[in-house]
Amino acid sequence: MPELPEVETVKETLKVRLLGKTIKEVFSPYPKIIKMDFQEFKSKITNQTFRDINRYGKYLFFVLDDYTLVSHLRMEGKYYMRESLDQLTKHDHVVFKLGDNTFLSYHDVRKFGTMELVERGMEFTLLSVKKLGVEANQKNIDADAIFEKFQKAKRPIKSVLLDQSILTGLGNIYVDETLFRSKIHPEVLASNLNKDDVIEILNNAKIVLDKAIQLGGTTIRTYQSSFGVDGRFQNELNVHTMVGKPCPICNTKIEKIKVGGRGTYFCPNCQKRKTL
Repeated sequence: MPELPEVETVKETLKVRLLGKTIKEVFSPYPKIIKMDFQEFKSKITNQTFRDINRYGKYLFFVLDDYTLVSHLRMEGKYYMRESLDQLTKHDHVVFKLGDNTFLSYHDVRKFGTMELVERGMEFTLLSVKKLGVEANQKNIDADAIFEKFQKAKRPIKSVLLDQSILTGLGNIYVDETLFRSKIHPEVLASNLNKDDVIEILNNAKIVLDKAIQLGGTTIRTYQSSFGVDGRFQNELNVHTMVGKPCPICNTKIEKIKVGGRGTYFCPNCQKRKTL
């Protein structure tokens, strides 16, 4: 599943290939991905030019002349630049024909991704975007505000860090790595953490995400970004997917458990449960 670093990599790669190009036509074999009437979508977006691409959390904002196309890749969404219609596959569900006769296609095996179109500058009026918390790698996050939210959360810290309304951009991989660096057990209740714990988590989340962005994200399991761009952060993983392997700090075997239904990797020695 693409997380913040993977979406950042997609954004930067697309900017090189897409900016300045105009949408001449759009068609969709599976228009349910688009969260509005397809004919209205088609009417509004035709003849619009890509002016910029931004990102917030795991959302992509394609900035056009008059509108912004807000895209969420969900589990396996990818964008491809196609040279011809012959290159399209059965999983290319939204296709934009561009002015240079190339095609931008949205490819999604599971069809979980979404697209929404809003007036330019109105991205944060969308409920799906408005409810997001601050980005987990943002500079100078208000630790007091996050600590207050943690205090109200009677859930395991792993689940709370995956809650995009508290911090956005952290997914399963990077939460595991952040908690390992913070020496915090994933099942500890967020409400039991003290202010220093929260500061440690925020600092390590930024370190992990920034490093992953630098390395182009993580290519792992079913997710691989398009354009031939493979992330290299999987070479930096300390615990995620490392079950049975020695901890890089203490040599204890990494264990895997389920927390909130999510596969979770941790070192039982370095990440001991807190005792109150």
